[in-house]
Amino acid sequence: MDNSIIFAVGGVILGLVIGFIIAKTLEKNNASKLVKGAKRDAALMLKEAKSEGESLKKDKILQAKEKFLELKAEHEKVILSRDKKMAEAEKRTRDKESQISSELSKSKKLNESLDSKIKHYDHKLNVLEKKQDEIDKLHKNQVQQLEVISSLSAEEAKEQLVESLKGEAKNDAMAYVQSSLEEAKLTAEQDAKKIIINTIQRIGTEEAVDNCVSVFNIESDDVKGRIIGREGRNIRAIEAATGVEIIVDDTPEAIILSCFDSVRREVARLSLHKLVTDGRIHPARIEEIVKKTQKQIEQEIIEVGKRTVIDLGIHNLHPELIKMVGRMKYRSSYGQNLLQHSREVAKLCGVMAAELGLNPKLAKRAGLLHDIGKVPDAEADMETPHAILGMQWAEKFNEKADVCNAIGAHHDEIEMKSLLAPIIQVCDAISGARPGARRQVLDSYIQRLKDLEDIALGFNGVKKAYAIQAGRELRVIVESEKVDDQKAADLSFSISQKVQTDMTYPGQVKVTVIRETRAVNIAK
Repeated sequence: MDNSIIFAVGGVILGLVIGFIIAKTLEKNNASKLVKGAKRDAALMLKEAKSEGESLKKDKILQAKEKFLELKAEHEKVILSRDKKMAEAEKRTRDKESQISSELSKSKKLNESLDSKIKHYDHKLNVLEKKQDEIDKLHKNQVQQLEVISSLSAEEAKEQLVESLKGEAKNDAMAYVQSSLEEAKLTAEQDAKKIIINTIQRIGTEEAVDNCVSVFNIESDDVKGRIIGREGRNIRAIEAATGVEIIVDDTPEAIILSCFDSVRREVARLSLHKLVTDGRIHPARIEEIVKKTQKQIEQEIIEVGKRTVIDLGIHNLHPELIKMVGRMKYRSSYGQNLLQHSREVAKLCGVMAAELGLNPKLAKRAGLLHDIGKVPDAEADMETPHAILGMQWAEKFNEKADVCNAIGAHHDEIEMKSLLAPIIQVCDAISGARPGARRQVLDSYIQRLKDLEDIALGFNGVKKAYAIQAGRELRVIVESEKVDDQKAADLSFSISQKVQTDMTYPGQVKVTVIRETRAVNIAK
């Protein structure tokens, strides 16, 4: 029993050993096959890699050759351009050398000719000196003979000749001066008109406005009762504090402030605005608000004066004069605001002084200050003319003598001592007398425009006529059926001649005749 188990176990073990050996043998055979396959694959891969490397090598060699050829071609181009530039430079150098050599040869020839000319001129000078000596000797002999004949010495003869020449020169000079004066008189008026017209055309102007009343607008008529107050005490307090008449009538949502002094009107208007906005309206509050408003207006006057002086480019003006300039904003003359008038005169003076070659800044200064005498002052003598009063104030505040004289002489109260004075006078007249500047001449200005239109309407075929551009152009519209193109040209000339002979006007009037044909139909 034991032996059989042993044999069985031994058989099993032997089978296992034989199976293991067989398995190992099979594995070895498979491994050898795998190694052989791997070797074949490696050989194939090496072969492919070698072929690819050869192809890449060839491509790179070809690229390198192409790049080399490109660089070689560029290098050859650079060399060719350099050679070309060098050839051009050599050519220019050769041309300059030839030019210089030709100029040197010319200069040598010129030097030779100059030397010959100098020698020739030296010879001529020697000959002339000899002839001059002979002439001097002959002149002395002639003078001696004349002295013997005339029984006068040479000095006495000279004196007589000089005296006679002086008389003739005086007569000639007087005749020349007289002719020059006559010529200047003929041209001076025309030149002066040109300067004045050019000056006026370069300055912007403003029209005169009514400024005797101011209107204070309110939100509702209920405010009127609060302004009047119990038994009218509020309105009496306002009138007493401001010196302005307050008119409360049936005008809806408005109260009228009436006073000749625009400063008082402005104080009253601002005070009313503050009182209505605040809501507390009683006599004590009214007096407080009026005092504050008066201080505010005084400060505003100074600011207006400073802005005006800065705008006109005027420097180093005394503070009191600046304050007077600011007060001009609230003054008027014949409806023309005094500050606007003074600014306008200053600009006109600057332009005219520049046209005449004078100092425009000094002219602007005198033009701005020429009417400061119209600004009332507590210490001023109201019987003194405003030009003299303005001159005295300018002298008081150390203005230049020419400026003071121009202020005092712009209405011929004193004698003019510089060219600045007539410029101020002319510009003041231009600003005051131009159409629309003052209410005093507004009616005549409007009448002149109507007369222009009436002259045009008096011709046959004229349909409408309009005076435009402040009377500087007359535009005439004619009937196309009655007036053809040739008649329109003749009509324009006839109207311009009629205006020229029948009317008096500044500058010139352009007459434009318009003829048009209109065909109108209605599609229904």
